[in-house]
Amino acid sequence: MRRPNRRSVLRSGVAAALAAAGLTACAQGQEKESGRPSAGTEESAVPIRNQAELFMPAETREHVRTFMSWPPLDSVWDDMADDVQRDIAGIARALAEFEPVVMLAAPEEVKAARRACGSGVEVIAVPTDDLWIRDSGPTFVQGPKGLEGIDLHFNGWGGKQEHEHDAKVARAVLEYAGVPRVDAPLVGEGGSLEVDGHGTLLVTESSLVNPNRNPDLSRDEIENSLKNLVGADKVIWFKGVKGQDITDYHVDSLARFAENGVVLLSRAWAGDGPDVWTRAYDQARGVLESTTDARGRRFEIIDLPEPDPTRLGRRGEDFLGSYANYYIANDAVLIPRFGDRKADQQAAAVIGDLYPDREVVQLEIHTVAEGGGGIHCATQQQPKGVS
Repeated sequence: MRRPNRRSVLRSGVAAALAAAGLTACAQGQEKESGRPSAGTEESAVPIRNQAELFMPAETREHVRTFMSWPPLDSVWDDMADDVQRDIAGIARALAEFEPVVMLAAPEEVKAARRACGSGVEVIAVPTDDLWIRDSGPTFVQGPKGLEGIDLHFNGWGGKQEHEHDAKVARAVLEYAGVPRVDAPLVGEGGSLEVDGHGTLLVTESSLVNPNRNPDLSRDEIENSLKNLVGADKVIWFKGVKGQDITDYHVDSLARFAENGVVLLSRAWAGDGPDVWTRAYDQARGVLESTTDARGRRFEIIDLPEPDPTRLGRRGEDFLGSYANYYIANDAVLIPRFGDRKADQQAAAVIGDLYPDREVVQLEIHTVAEGGGGIHCATQQQPKGVS
């Protein structure tokens, strides 16, 4: 049985059952599937306030630490588990050169994770299902009294993957960090949000306005909640792509803010002619060309061409070749190296020019990419709060 991943919707027996029953359960009773209670119903949760009180800083703000998640051997990765663990350990080791890294690992795998990641990475015992902590973990925001963390009620990207442990990761991270929990009134993932730190939010409609996450919410209702959660004055919607990858096309693999008014856009490989990914790129570019950011600035759009798949050797159909899925660390930017020398060098040069005060670190993440994700998907920053 082919393992579930992030670039192809599950077709396993588990997925079939979830598609047949779980999605119906989502549509009829979202709380049961996602674990999402009504906002403010738990004593541990901070009530949602107005958008002036919560604010999501740009990734460039100084980080206290980065959280990561260790993929268990008995996970969806199956016979690729050893390889993906090596990729995750490589990311953690590289990142630990620039800031503290905390790795969540199942209790029985803590020792193995420590050996693989080295003494520079702190490993804590927290059960996990997979490595994608950008989505399962909390999204940190600045509150009036300090840092807070949004729990977006991870539900396995709309019931596409088992997530018994990952549904609890946000709470575990916030408890470790000593940060109050904000109970989001919707279901989503951290990879579906991209902010410039100045009031502009980029999102894909496919990953949020979707019956597998928010069956009872309109786009306007979701937008209002997002504005309150991350302090956005303007939400820019891309159409995205539904049902072709497990995330329903998260924005962090499509578009990223590099600086004020500058957006890096992952340009899909078009060598085989138009497809859903090239059309999604064209649509996103058209949106950006016809609008402004929250401060009224026209966007400068910089293309990050994806690698030529014919130069990558053997790569599966789910391989994510997006350089836009990079991670901004303290004094560094971690970006993928896919094996297309020309595209790899071009991506490093473009990103290096945009982040001149940060070291560009290129990492081979072939197995992570084979699973349809990237470095950004595998990391979640805790920014330094402002009291």
